[in-house]
Parts: sequence; C-alpha cells; structure tokens
Amino acid sequence: MGPGTGKGQGDEQSENYGLAFSMTRGVFRIFAAQTVSAYESTNIHPVLTPLLIGWLLVLAVQLLYILFIFSRTAFRSADPTPNASAQRRGITIVVCARNELANLTELLPMLDAQHYPTFEVLVMDDRSTDGSRAFLENDIADLTHVRFIRIDTEPEHITPKKYALTIALKKATYPTVLLTDADCRPASDQWLARMVTPLTDPAKAIVLGFSPYTRYPGLLNFLIRSETLFTAVQYLSLALAGRPYMGVGRNLAYRTKTFFDNRGFYAHMNVLGGDDDLFVNEVATGRNTTVCLDPDTFMWSEPKRTWADWRIQKRRHLNVGKFYRTGHKIRLGLLIGSHVVTWLLALVTGVAVLVKMKIDPSFAPDEWLLLWSAMGLFAARLLLFWAIVGRVSYRLGHTVHWLLMPAMDLMLGIYYGLAGLKTGLRRRQKTYDWR
Repeated sequence: MGPGTGKGQGDEQSENYGLAFSMTRGVFRIFAAQTVSAYESTNIHPVLTPLLIGWLLVLAVQLLYILFIFSRTAFRSADPTPNASAQRRGITIVVCARNELANLTELLPMLDAQHYPTFEVLVMDDRSTDGSRAFLENDIADLTHVRFIRIDTEPEHITPKKYALTIALKKATYPTVLLTDADCRPASDQWLARMVTPLTDPAKAIVLGFSPYTRYPGLLNFLIRSETLFTAVQYLSLALAGRPYMGVGRNLAYRTKTFFDNRGFYAHMNVLGGDDDLFVNEVATGRNTTVCLDPDTFMWSEPKRTWADWRIQKRRHLNVGKFYRTGHKIRLGLLIGSHVVTWLLALVTGVAVLVKMKIDPSFAPDEWLLLWSAMGLFAARLLLFWAIVGRVSYRLGHTVHWLLMPAMDLMLGIYYGLAGLKTGLRRRQKTYDWR
C-alpha cells in the first residue's frame, strides 16, 4: 500500500477513541434519561437516588478505561525479536549520578556486558563527594564501553539533573540514547538490544520501558509496587491508544534529534523533576512513540524503605503533574477521580441504603432498578479490574500477585484520594533537590 492510501496507525487509534467516546456519550444519555424518569416518580428518595445515579456514571467511566484502554497493554502481542538490522545503529546509555559510588560499582559492569555490537555507557558524575570520581578515573579501565564526564558546578538557570542530561546528550557519541539511573539493574544482557529494537521503524523516536521495584515484605513495599504497576498500566496503555503522556527515566530511549528539535528541557528547565515525564508529555505523539513490554527489558529498581523517604519522592512526582498538557490532565483526572469516587460512593451508598431500610424498607421501582444496576456494574468493574490489570501485572514481572488485585484496587482508591487532598492543601515546594 503506497503513501497516502489506506489508514495509518494514528487513524485507527483515532477511530478507536472516537468509538469509545461515542459510547461514553451514549451511556451518559441513558443515565440522564433514567435520572429524569426517577425524579418523575412519586416515591423517589432525595438522597439515595442521586447517589445511585452518580455511582452509575463514574462506574461507566471506569469500565470504559478498563475495557478500551487498559486492555491494550493486557492483550498486546509480543515485542519483536532483535535482528541484525536492528543492531546497526550505535547507542549511548546515559547514567546521571550524584554520590552513587556503591550503585555504580554494581551497575556499570552489568551495562558494559550488554549484548550489543556498538554502544557506549556515558556516566555523568554530578559534583559527587563520595569517591565516585576516583572510581571512575581509576577503576573502570577494564569496562571497555564506559566513559564519564565530571560536572563541577551547579547551574543557576536549570535544575542539576536536567543540566547533566543536556550535557550528556550533547556529548553522546551516538544519535540514540537509552536512559537509566544508578540505583537500577537490568533484567538481562538483552536490555539494550530489545529496548532499541522498536526504533528500527524510522517513524518512532521514543520508546517507553517499564521499571519495577524489588519486592520486600510490608505495607509500604506493597503500596509502592501497586502504585508503580498502576502508573505503568496508565502510561503504557495510553501510549498504545495513541495518547502518550509520560515515561520513566529509569528506562527510556529516544533520539537525540527529537530532544534538540524540541529545545530539550527549555519549557520546564526550572521545574523540580520532570526530566522524563514532562519531556515525554511535551514531545510524544501517537505516531512517534511506542512501548516495550519484553521482560528482558525491565530495569529493576530499589524502592524506598521508609515512609519518610517515600513521601519525599512522591511529593516531587506529584508536583510535576500540574505541568502536563491540559488534555492529559483531563484524561488522568477522569481516570483517577472516577477510581476514587467509585469506592467513595460504594461506601456512602451502602450506608444510605442501610439507613433508608431502617426508616422505610420499601423502594420505588426505579430505585430498585438503579440499585441493582449500580451493584451489577460495580461487581463487573471489580472483576474486570481484577482480570485485566491482573493480566498486565503478569506481563510486567508479576509486580503484584493477581490474588491481591482487589486489595490493590481499594488501596489505590484510598491513596489517590488522600494524595489529591494533600496536594490541594500543600503549599508549593520551593526548594531544589538534585533530581
């Protein structure tokens, strides 16, 4: 099929989105008609009926996301196997590090041993004081692919990590970079080869990878793994739907030309964080972005081990979200908001039903219909979340065991609700951290 004929991937994705949103409008119209019918009845309950209608609406939004968006990651075909043509281009692996001596001694040999013909590992040593410089100067001679650049000054016009990355991309030997952090470990020696294979398509400029956290016992670790999995479900699925909005710098590949053609981090150079997700949010499109789900490409990370450290990390991540493009914020707001409200209205509606039954056990026919419809949709939503997100978890290294999906579902509803409340009340963070 020649150029200009047929439908491209972007056109098909647009049609899928059009279908999804057409169905959304249809669902809203049905529930709006039900609302009018309910309020025209003579025995309507002034509290319970609006609660049930609202619950039905947010459940409809949740089902649309689960069925039309999340399922794309759950049932995506396997990634292609690297071939000779895919390995012709040289790749620069970039690791930005500050006071990461212990991690560098473990990570660099693993990166140097990647099974790929032409690549370099460029370490950006940003003002380290823990002996990293001496290690990089004296102890990496046997690592044939590794070199480093030392940064001795802190810039005033840009956050330190973005400055380090910008210098790295300017000094990179090869036109494609693969980013990771010093506290990460590749799942295999095929990480590099498989992460850059999608870039054999000249239309693709960005590859989004997955970076799971190591499993440890305890509630904090379960929350971290659950939130990491659900974030991955969102950004991978929306990318597959033609609406990429973020990536993670622990496992992200892109062409340096894409970076410089879009003026790098200029639009958010003073924003703490965002060297990965804000950049992707700004330049990624459905045509130039793809994902990699191969288990060999996972970049495993060490999670925070204390609640205090984790809160600091999440505060930085949550602060970045307000700089997303408006359309992305709306889509994410609908998803997260409907998730929270689904569980909130389940609780409130349950209490309202119990109170009403004590006062007046009779229900109007429309109320019975609304009640059973809401309960049925809620049960369907629980089962579909369990099945589809559980399958994604299976594909992404069993991040959360499928038996724990209901617990993860409820915990995320509580977490997102509290995080949203705290973000709205917290004053803007004004101090700079390295990242």
